[in-house]
Amino acid sequence: MKNEKLTTDEYNALEFIRRGARTDRVNACVGRNAKRLAGLKMIAYARDGRVDLTEKGQQVLFLRACVEALTSLSGDPAATVAGDVAQFLVRKSHIAPREDGGFDVTPRGLESLADIQAQEPKK
Repeated sequence: MKNEKLTTDEYNALEFIRRGARTDRVNACVGRNAKRLAGLKMIAYARDGRVDLTEKGQQVLFLRACVEALTSLSGDPAATVAGDVAQFLVRKSHIAPREDGGFDVTPRGLESLADIQAQEPKK
């Protein structure tokens, strides 16, 4: 299996493509990372030179949003969370809605967050 750990710059490139980059020459960030992201099959080139996010790329961005939401909710239960991310995390029992608004991170969510943070390289 390939090393699929992405850098912040590579995540930024995926996000830029998701928002509508037309080619990899539009943005230096996309240009620097396009070859590796294409090799990991997270982006694909159309025949007209357009860069598109693949399903795998969309999943990677969604999972990153879920991890960021869990991290922010563990510190502040009133933090804002995107609707699709909140729906997914509630369905997976990682967060639970609070009566007064916001979300609480469940023990299962805290365990998952601890596992994810243990896998990240130390800075």
